[in-house]
Amino acid sequence: MFEYEHKVQYYETDQMQIVHHSNYIRWFEEARMAMMESTGFGYEKMETQGVIIPVVEAQASYRSMVRFGETVLIRPKIKKFNGAVLEIIYDVVDKKTGVLRCQGRTKHAFLDAEGHLISLKYAKPEFYDYFRKLESAQTEPVTKGAQDPDKNPDS
Repeated sequence: MFEYEHKVQYYETDQMQIVHHSNYIRWFEEARMAMMESTGFGYEKMETQGVIIPVVEAQASYRSMVRFGETVLIRPKIKKFNGAVLEIIYDVVDKKTGVLRCQGRTKHAFLDAEGHLISLKYAKPEFYDYFRKLESAQTEPVTKGAQDPDKNPDS
């Protein structure tokens, strides 16, 4: 399990020293970038090879408040991955108590430099190892016999 540690900064809080809700989405990005980097195919490497992965959906459910000075652990997990679309779920927990603070989800599409949808499975041979790493890390099992979204059913 991958964990990303974050200590809450004052600027991330409101007047009551409670973390503003928008920061959780930023924390998801920090944790996602660190997780991707740990696999050997971080954002910088992807972009230099002509791949971008924008967020196409983001969601957060707030369970309990996080305050200035506290430290949280963000635990991203790959929920689904098919080569072209990646869905990651996140648990944000208090480092000291283990109390769940927030749960979230982001969905991403893999695009080439021109903005066209690509699959890491088929785009370039050098991406295939990375595709296999992400595929094996997903928490939802791959459905056997499911149609591959990257192949044209008419071909």
